[in-house]
Amino acid sequence: MNRRSFVHTAGVAAASVALSSRLALAGEPGSGRKLRMGVVGGRFGATFQFHEHPDCIVEAVSDLRADRRAALQKVYRCAKAYDSLEQLLLDRAVEAVFIATPAPDHVRHAVLALKAGKHVLCAVPAAMTLEECRQLIDTVKATGLTYMMAETSVWQQPTISARQFFREGKFGNIYCTESMYHHAGLESLWFENGKPTWRHGLAPMNYPTHCTAHLISLTGERLTEVSCLGWGDNDPLLRGNPYQNPFWNETAQFRTNRGNTMQVQVWWRGAHRGGERARFYGDKMSFFFPDPNGLGATIVRAGKQTEKDSGGFERALSAFETYAVPQWWATDLLPAPLRHNSGHEGSHTFITHEFVDAVRQRRRPVVDVYEAVAYTAPGIVAHQSALKDGERLKVPGFDA
Repeated sequence: MNRRSFVHTAGVAAASVALSSRLALAGEPGSGRKLRMGVVGGRFGATFQFHEHPDCIVEAVSDLRADRRAALQKVYRCAKAYDSLEQLLLDRAVEAVFIATPAPDHVRHAVLALKAGKHVLCAVPAAMTLEECRQLIDTVKATGLTYMMAETSVWQQPTISARQFFREGKFGNIYCTESMYHHAGLESLWFENGKPTWRHGLAPMNYPTHCTAHLISLTGERLTEVSCLGWGDNDPLLRGNPYQNPFWNETAQFRTNRGNTMQVQVWWRGAHRGGERARFYGDKMSFFFPDPNGLGATIVRAGKQTEKDSGGFERALSAFETYAVPQWWATDLLPAPLRHNSGHEGSHTFITHEFVDAVRQRRRPVVDVYEAVAYTAPGIVAHQSALKDGERLKVPGFDA
């Protein structure tokens, strides 16, 4: 039974058990021929560990810039380099491709690779429009090949802990989730050598997956409605951007298909400390990621004690404790050569292994095309809501 069928027939709790069991099987490398990868995109693409995986070889690399091609070759110890993705796709030895190209090109490049018979791992976000979401799903279905999105928040060490708590039923009912992606100063990447890059003016909610993945990868819920507000200050830097986006920051309030709440903050400017973190509120237990202001990961448990508030009224007093987040990357969730810290809070080795293992085992990856679109599409609609001054909009579903 595939993962999607399992979710529909056995419920989210059982699906979470299946997910945890799948991860626990990582362990030792398998036997047989190694997966031959192509890596396209010399910045983010150079931060993964395909060359360290015991079941993978980097067969070829590509970037439009010679200096970045050379950097990829050095990282992945690869002799073969191509000037473009299109040239790399003609290489019959390449079986799978990591697409780490600019976000507006993701669907076009993924479709090209899939139609060329290559499995695809793609950087976030999955798509830029709802029409692209549908095109991507249709292409994956038509080709029957593996597609996975390289979402780092799924594999942050606190997220793995939260999934474990959820699988064990410790939260009770998670009625509200807050997720924050704060990245002030991102405009430093908007221009290069005096010319705008693809990031110039990108709407915050067109880059939502670092947040939406926190809840969806935990419970399997889908975000179905949204009201979003944007904030901008008429800064000249925002003018003339290709997205016609007037906002530095966007804050969205989502409703899930179970009637729960998720608040998502994607902020490019302001007096905040930065980072990607979540807070899960349950009726039995809540869990907060480490805070950039110095507070470590925290567990709050509902209890029977009471206290008086500042007005003299009695209220419940929950138990509060710090939580030492395990270094999951050091465990047998990964093959031995990948048991080291890596980019984005230890997530890159997990992404590397999950994709390689999914292709070799002929199974759906954890962040398959339906999950990828479930993380991405809500943000696309949220930005539309912000442009309409917070009008509540429906988020279409794309599940099989």
